[in-house]
Amino acid sequence: MARYIRMSPQKARLVIDLIRGLRAEKALQVLRYTPKRAARDIEKVLRSAIANAERKAEDAGASLDVDQLFISRCFVNEGPRWKRLRPAPMGRAFRYQKRTSHIVVAVAEHHVAAKERVAAAAAEAEAHKGVKGAVKKARKALAGQKRPAGKPKKT
Repeated sequence: MARYIRMSPQKARLVIDLIRGLRAEKALQVLRYTPKRAARDIEKVLRSAIANAERKAEDAGASLDVDQLFISRCFVNEGPRWKRLRPAPMGRAFRYQKRTSHIVVAVAEHHVAAKERVAAAAAEAEAHKGVKGAVKKARKALAGQKRPAGKPKKT
């Protein structure tokens, strides 16, 4: 993540859209030869994400194949705007804004991402299955209870 980059988010999104979903190696090549100023900052963030992935894998004792990394998430959010004044004729001033961006790039391994998606789908299905079963059990338990003698049955 890179925050407070002095660049319009709209211009940065043009470059981010070029690399979304690509393999990390291919994305670096695209960024290297993209003639936009935003490409330099985004390339820095991507290289940082790759280094972070390597470091996390090393600390965890897991193996990481850098060639299998792909860009799993990337987006540009708007940061705070710098409000400035420009002198205008007859003693007036015109306001203008210098925009900033927050750039986020995340990488993951292909097989890891696929396993996570399958596991998440299975967990969600299991969670819904358990809820339905719990509701049935509660209804059976309530139906099996006898009503107190003093209260009439609701219709």
